Amino acid sequence: MTDQAVDAGGLQLSSEGQFLGRTRELKELLADIERAGLDTISGRKAPRARVLLIAGRPGAGRTALAEELVRTVADRYDDGVLRARLSEPDGTPVPVGNTARELLTALDVSAPAGVDEDDLTAVLREALADRRALLLLDDAVAAEQVDALLPDAPECLVVAVSGGPLTGIADVRPCTLGGLDTKSALELLTRHTGAVRITVDPRAAEGLVEGCQGHPAALMLAGGWLAARPKAAVADLAKQLHAEGDEGSPLSRVFKLVYTSLPPPAARILRLLALAPAGLLDPHTASALAGCSVGGARSTLDDFVALGLLHAVDSPMPQYEVPGCLHPLLKALADTQDRPAELRLARARMLERTVRLLQSSRAITETDNPDAREKLQGMPRSLRFPSPRAAEDWLRIRRPALLASARLAVADGELDTLARRLMSQLVRTMVAHFGTRAAAPDLYGIHGLVLDVAERRELPREKAAALLNLADLDAQTGRTREALARYRAALDAGREANDPYATGRAMESVGGAHLELGDYDRAADWFGRALAQRLARDERAEAARLYGRIAAAHTYAGRYGEAVRNWRAALAGHRKNGDVTAHARALSELARVQEYAGHPEESLRTCQEAVEWARRAEDVRLEAALQLRLADTLDRLGDPAAAQLHRAAAERLLGEELSQEESGAEQADDAKQGADACEIRSTSAED
Repeated sequence: MTDQAVDAGGLQLSSEGQFLGRTRELKELLADIERAGLDTISGRKAPRARVLLIAGRPGAGRTALAEELVRTVADRYDDGVLRARLSEPDGTPVPVGNTARELLTALDVSAPAGVDEDDLTAVLREALADRRALLLLDDAVAAEQVDALLPDAPECLVVAVSGGPLTGIADVRPCTLGGLDTKSALELLTRHTGAVRITVDPRAAEGLVEGCQGHPAALMLAGGWLAARPKAAVADLAKQLHAEGDEGSPLSRVFKLVYTSLPPPAARILRLLALAPAGLLDPHTASALAGCSVGGARSTLDDFVALGLLHAVDSPMPQYEVPGCLHPLLKALADTQDRPAELRLARARMLERTVRLLQSSRAITETDNPDAREKLQGMPRSLRFPSPRAAEDWLRIRRPALLASARLAVADGELDTLARRLMSQLVRTMVAHFGTRAAAPDLYGIHGLVLDVAERRELPREKAAALLNLADLDAQTGRTREALARYRAALDAGREANDPYATGRAMESVGGAHLELGDYDRAADWFGRALAQRLARDERAEAARLYGRIAAAHTYAGRYGEAVRNWRAALAGHRKNGDVTAHARALSELARVQEYAGHPEESLRTCQEAVEWARRAEDVRLEAALQLRLADTLDRLGDPAAAQLHRAAAERLLGEELSQEESGAEQADDAKQGADACEIRSTSAED
């Protein structure tokens, strides 16, 4: 297994792969891995993974030390490294279920959408039971978060990063970080300023380190400030920092100096970054928050990276992260320097930009839709993606921020209309690029947010839609009883909204859930209620389909006479509607019921009629299946020669279809190769 990163945040003390200081702490942690635990001392085998804890204030280099430890021992763990962040930049704990699912995804282990936290953590422990893996759990808020994720495998190792001790987890000795030693701190400054300014005034440099109390994040900000001012002496910054007094932490004092030195437009953008969902942003996010151009926003963000105010994320697209240690300082500035209405407007601009990017990402997949193409061409060039692949890559990379945007929009409470638009576009775009099955876990969470908004604003129509979507996901993952309860709630909401589509859909789905649970009488009853509504609204196609569902319920119950009558009603409806394919399939099912009822001759005649209709519908697979069923029926009637003829016909049909599929695949490959050649020639011409 390769090294798999769910998320890796925090301050990096290393530069160009070199790690600074912490030699003693790293040595202690390495020794702690080999230290005999309490279980071993007592003669029992350790039941769970060993946990190492790195504790300290945000910005103290906790994550950097953890990463260095992981890099040092990674080759001991054949099944790779898994990373997860357990809290948002603002300190909000990430739900354990979300973390467990992300880790399972990294392990390429699937878990049904909508399952609860306990089930997800159980699946995770089972997946890690026979592995030798290393888990880095960053920014843990409470012991319960770590304890729920611990593998029941002594061969695994867990490295946890937290602000303090994780009381409640046995046999954990924290490695608590303070400031860097003077030598390492001076080297960190040197990497920003160059050696000359440090060596010409070593006393001032040491004074600056002392003023920062060796705090790595404060030193990085100080180094960025000096790097942006090549003519400034280290003593200048040391004096300014000393003039600030002892109020606040070293980090807050250095940050204040850096912030006040920014031009007002840049200072405003920096403050507004506190609104970035999950602390993740790109040039579009910053552009929308500040109301400036995308190019200008990117230039400013790059300047912030040079100053140590942002981290650049390793990504094919420009991506940035607000350091967790700076988030409280940015939020405090935004709350005091900007009016609430201005912050709400900035957040609304950001969400509106996100909605438009989602629309663009989905529209580029609808190449056969003239309306989508026209809408795409009407968008500004900066919002358009060059290809469907680029749009999918953007969606995949920005997924954590997009999901966080949806959560923040719902939590805001003042942007419900925009929140509903955002979630609608997010669902449609994810389905367009990933498919419903692959996106199901995320869709479950989004539909839950839609339900929250609908209940808060008393919107029964939206409530019914959200409940139906959640129930469908429950049904698809085998939680039929949970689905049934949601379908009933959706029916109540649909009736309250006087929404015939929602009520009809809910009644049919209630019937489907009862069918899945084996309660065929109730299934037939609910299908009948849905049918009555469809007939009253003269929805003939839906009515014909529901006759078939009623027939299926009666078939499962062994009431073949009722099943035959309903299939004949379905046939009449499909014939009137001119639906040749549905007519052929209904005849196929009628033949099956007749055979179950002990009427093979009738079944044979119906099946032969179904073959003719399947041929008219050009449904080769159905025609072949019917030919095989005819062969089985003729065998039972004692006519093996005729049965063999029908089997040969089925084999011929399937062989012809396979040849057509292979031919189509070859043509598609040729077309792709031609397109690739054109793309290569086009690129060469541009070069």
